[in-house]
Amino acid sequence: MEHIIEVLKSGGTILYPTDTIWGIGCDATNIEAVNKIFDIKKREKNKSMIILVESEKRLQDLVDVPEMAWEIIDLSEKPVTIVYENPRGLPKELLAEDGSIGIRLVKTDFCKKLITKLNKPLVSTSANFSGEKSPLKFSNISEEMISLVDYAVEEDRDKVSKYSGSSVIKIWNDNRIKVLRE
Repeated sequence: MEHIIEVLKSGGTILYPTDTIWGIGCDATNIEAVNKIFDIKKREKNKSMIILVESEKRLQDLVDVPEMAWEIIDLSEKPVTIVYENPRGLPKELLAEDGSIGIRLVKTDFCKKLITKLNKPLVSTSANFSGEKSPLKFSNISEEMISLVDYAVEEDRDKVSKYSGSSVIKIWNDNRIKVLRE
């Protein structure tokens, strides 16, 4: 874990098991690291990426959380990413064109521990090139992708995710809701 944190703090990128699929991650507050991920994925810069947080406090530090969001987080059995308006303290490169950001409050121990030790939100985008299938297990990640990141986490490499992604729900500050992905 200490080595992973060193890599992230020095602006590096990692492959890691999230609460859904394998992801590519970096310190969400480091613009150079965020841009590295766009380059690795061959992803258009106008496509936003989501971030992971480990606690309600960190979530509230980044966004005003509408009451409806808390209800959805509490009731959802599957991991859920909520798209919030007007985030604070995040690079504009991470945000959608309308200035919003998708954030998931993780429930898995590994991700919670990783984000707690980093003490910053973590970028999470699927560990595949844009347009390719998302990796449910480590062995689904291409050798080229593995060679492009700074470190591939050893944890849970044999585990197969039961989720091919999270639900994605946009919630406006006035509690309007739109399901973007079930």
